[in-house]
Amino acid sequence: MATSAVRDAANKQEFLNRVRSEAGFEVEILSGDEEARRTMLGIHSGLPGDITDVLALEIGGGSTEFVLALHGQSPVRAIDIGVVRLSERLLHHDPPTRQQIAEAHAWIQRETTVVLAAMPQRTGLRFVGTAGTITSLAAMALQLPAYDAARIHNYRLALNTITDLEEDLLSRSKAARIGMPGLERNREDVIAAGAIILRTVMDILGERECLVSDLNYVKES
Repeated sequence: MATSAVRDAANKQEFLNRVRSEAGFEVEILSGDEEARRTMLGIHSGLPGDITDVLALEIGGGSTEFVLALHGQSPVRAIDIGVVRLSERLLHHDPPTRQQIAEAHAWIQRETTVVLAAMPQRTGLRFVGTAGTITSLAAMALQLPAYDAARIHNYRLALNTITDLEEDLLSRSKAARIGMPGLERNREDVIAAGAIILRTVMDILGERECLVSDLNYVKES
C-alpha cells in the first residue's frame, strides 16, 4: 500500500509501473480517509479499555492526519504538512534559523486552525499520537539505548518534554543529532520538523499530554 507521497507524486504511474515490473507487486494507493480509518482501527485495538472517544494525530512525511473517533464515527481531516514537506519547504539551514522556525510554526498554525474548525465538538476526548515521529520522540523522552515498543506503547508524552526536545533538536545540526539517546538512525534529518508539528498542534488544542500508540506493537501483540 502507498499513502501521501505516492498520492501526490507527479510521476505516480511511472513509480507504480516500476514496482510492478521489478518487484511484482500491485500497489494499492490509499485515500486519506481510508488511511486514517485503518490507522484508527489499529489505535483502538491497543488502547486501554477505559478510553473510547479519541482525537488521533498521525504525522507522516507529506501530510498530517487528524482522526476523530466519537460515537462510532471517524471523520478525518488532513493538512498537507508532513516532516519531509516541512523540512524541504522551510527548514533549509542546518540548523534552521529562527525565522525559518517561526515561519514553520505559523504555517502549521494556520492550516491546523482551519482543519479543526471544520471538525465536530472535541471536548472530552483523549489525544493520541501515532507513527514514527511521535514514537521516536517518546523513545528520546525515555532516552532508550534501543527501541523498545513495549515501553513506547501507551507512554504519556508530556508537552513540556516535547518542547524541551524541540528546542534541543533545533539547536543542533543534523550531524550533531546522530547518536542522541532514543533517536533512530536516519531520522535526524526530519525529527526536528516532527517536533515542531506535534508541539504546535498540541498548543492549538490546549493538550498537555499525548498518549503514544505504536501500531507495530499492537499488531505484533
